[in-house]
Amino acid sequence: QVQLVESGGGLVPAGGSLTLDCAATGRDYIEGMGWYRQAPGNQRQPVSWISRVGRTNYEDFVKGRFVITRDNGDNDKNTVQLLLNNLKPEDTATYYCYSERYGSTYWGKGTLVTVSS
Repeated sequence: QVQLVESGGGLVPAGGSLTLDCAATGRDYIEGMGWYRQAPGNQRQPVSWISRVGRTNYEDFVKGRFVITRDNGDNDKNTVQLLLNNLKPEDTATYYCYSERYGSTYWGKGTLVTVSS
C-alpha cells in the first residue's frame, strides 16, 4: 500500500504560479507518478506524468506552463512536484497526485487550486 500526501494548493491570481508537492510515505519502490485534476462538475482528467527515470508527459492544455519533477531518493523518499505557471481561471480544480506500483494505482486525497480572474 502506498500513501500519498499532497500539499501546496491555494488561491492565486490569474497569471500567477503555484507549486504542488506530493510525498509517498514509506520506502516502497514506485514506478510512474503524476497528477490528475477535477474541476467542479467535471470528470477527473490527467494533467502530467513522470516515469521513474524522468520521462515526462503533459496534456496539451498545460504544455509550456506546468513542469513536473520527481525525486526518487533511492527508495527513501518518493516525491513529485508540479510547478504551475501562468495559471488561468480554468485551471481551478482539485489536483490529485497518483503513483503506480506493480500494476496498482494509488491516489492522494487532493489539494485545491483556485485561480481568480
